Amino acid sequence: MKRLLILGGGTAGTMAANRLRKRLDRAEWEITVVDQNEAHVYQPGNLFVPFGIYEPNDLVKPRRRFLPEGVELVLGEIDRVEPEDNRVVLADERVLAYDYLIIATGTSPRPDQTPGMLGPQWRKSIHEFYTLEGATALADTLADWQGGRMVVHIVDMPIKCPVAPLEFTFLADAFFTERAMRDRVELVFVTPLDGAFTKPIASKHLGGILEERGVSLESDFMVERIDADAKTLVSFDEREVPFDLLVTIPLNMGADYVARSGLGDDLNYVPVDKQTLLAKGYDNIFALGDASDIPTSKAGSVAHFSIELFEDNFISHIHGRPMTKLFDGHANCFIESGHGKGMLIDFNYDTEPLPGKYPLPGFGPFSLLRESEANHWGKMTFRWVYWNLLLTGKEMPFEPLMSMAGKEVEVHA
Repeated sequence: MKRLLILGGGTAGTMAANRLRKRLDRAEWEITVVDQNEAHVYQPGNLFVPFGIYEPNDLVKPRRRFLPEGVELVLGEIDRVEPEDNRVVLADERVLAYDYLIIATGTSPRPDQTPGMLGPQWRKSIHEFYTLEGATALADTLADWQGGRMVVHIVDMPIKCPVAPLEFTFLADAFFTERAMRDRVELVFVTPLDGAFTKPIASKHLGGILEERGVSLESDFMVERIDADAKTLVSFDEREVPFDLLVTIPLNMGADYVARSGLGDDLNYVPVDKQTLLAKGYDNIFALGDASDIPTSKAGSVAHFSIELFEDNFISHIHGRPMTKLFDGHANCFIESGHGKGMLIDFNYDTEPLPGKYPLPGFGPFSLLRESEANHWGKMTFRWVYWNLLLTGKEMPFEPLMSMAGKEVEVHA
């Protein structure tokens, strides 16, 4: 009996378990998923909790519900992988052997990595919304906040869902407008990048949206520390950004056990071949979803598109055949822009977001690089799609490799 061990029961791990259970002979293969708890959180929904659009219990379901019969779920904290011995050791000293290993433990915000972020102001005047706990605490703060200077801040890239900080800013603008207090709120967007939209074509189409909504931009800002007493962000070049309420996206990092196992880079992401997702230096370890170092967005769409190709590659690989389904970094992201509208971007490793229609050329129903109500509803209905189709490995009407059909190619300087 061969053993496939999947570390992580989130989006990527659950999809992989469902797809591979259908493809691997049950008489020959055991599949085990390891995660530290039973709660599966719909992470894109965290964005909406601070504004009362979703409640926390709208976003959590039991992991076991989405794993197929014939897949074992082991609950426990991972201490380390011992790749030379093909085994995983849990914190309680249980040992799980494997023939093939999939690392799918994602990425997490690490407020401990920025001096001054944690402390007496944490979850009082300093918040994050990338965890359900953080989003819930921020909802409580916003419910009673009377206004002032709100700073939305990104520590560094890469982060989960890189458009989420912008989405939060747009939703905050709409939230305060609807509460008739927008004139009492100064919104500032602080980024380590050279602009809110860094790709030339996206910047051309969307670059003025912050100014239109009265949001100030502070770019190229690499935070050195947070002075919680003075309520100020301080950069390495000694610029200062004061705040009354800071909504920060802490440094995102992969799981600590990856570092302890000698499998990760400086941020605990597993270096992989970006087209096959096979871990560099190992013939029986793959990293899926946010856990890998592939140079594209850490987003659910990347996990979805890559795993559609990965399952065929995995089957070929275990039978000694070449892996020929090469992933191109395809990602698409709805960008909620508030006031019942949204935007959509579609791109891959080599092609930046372009205008046009998606997924049907000339029809859509979604518009690329343009606000529309259809894009908003695409974003809001995705929660149903996630629970009922995506996780369970059902076929989706989107191609895993990026298509240029329906896109308007533009030339820029």
